[in-house]
Amino acid sequence: MQRDEYAGPLALRAMQSLAVRAFPATGYRHAGDLAWNWCLALDRAEHCPTAVWSDGGRTVAWGWLELPDGLMLQIDPERPELVRDVLDWAEATARTAGSGPLSVEVADTERAVIEALELRGYVRETGGPGGDPATGPYMTCLGRPLTGGLPPLPRLPDGYVIRAQRDDADVAGRAAAHRAAFGSNRITAERHARMRATWPYRPEFDLVVASPGGIVAYCQGWYDEVNRTGVFEPVGTRPDHRRLGLARAVCAAVLHAFARAGGHRAVVQARGDAAYPVPKRLYESLGFAAYARTYTYTRTRTSGRTPVPPGQAPT
Repeated sequence: MQRDEYAGPLALRAMQSLAVRAFPATGYRHAGDLAWNWCLALDRAEHCPTAVWSDGGRTVAWGWLELPDGLMLQIDPERPELVRDVLDWAEATARTAGSGPLSVEVADTERAVIEALELRGYVRETGGPGGDPATGPYMTCLGRPLTGGLPPLPRLPDGYVIRAQRDDADVAGRAAAHRAAFGSNRITAERHARMRATWPYRPEFDLVVASPGGIVAYCQGWYDEVNRTGVFEPVGTRPDHRRLGLARAVCAAVLHAFARAGGHRAVVQARGDAAYPVPKRLYESLGFAAYARTYTYTRTRTSGRTPVPPGQAPT
């Protein structure tokens, strides 16, 4: 067993190799999700220490801190005992940085991870009225088949067209549309250009809606050829072009692109709680249905390491 540590997610491909293998068991952390998170971590290496565990050259676990208090992790479903090693590393690294306690978002399909967190003193956050975890903020994992009937490509309002990005101006316009859609400055033209050079990016799955005034909506798809599964991450529309059906239209176009590539399934994550319902309704209108949800666990006990039994791999 070997552990390698990095300043930032430099071993992205090693981490993605585990994501591809684990996805059929958990339906969580698609290789494209990691590429998108890598884009958000660019130029923030000091806030994003990572570690990768390998056995015989095969990635079996990884941890990715988002200091001061966030942790992402993934464990080979056949190696559940490694959860404690990742948590040992993460907690020690956070303490050294003067950060913590840590919060970890996991899918309910990651049973071995949840068991290890609870035995170690992590507590599931509620956040909702009356402490109801169904009403606090959480993500729903939705999926739909790509075989059979796909939603038809709707007619766009006059002057709008769906297409791939063609040049540097489109790359800049796509980044600007994201900033407008999410009220965030994190995605610059340079970052988007670097992401376009990151595996498994393919331009035919990163479609935009263009108007005479520029790019106004987009759906970025990532495709896993091994599992024949595509994911949307992210999707957005400029505020002044909403309620025209543009997001639904470009998402439908990406679904058709996944299917043409031989895809069998598409997935996406959306807020599942009532505070932010619109994206989930959009995906449900495209035939997506929920198959899992996330929970957030936060460490409240600061005692030493608690032994973790082997447990069972998620199914």
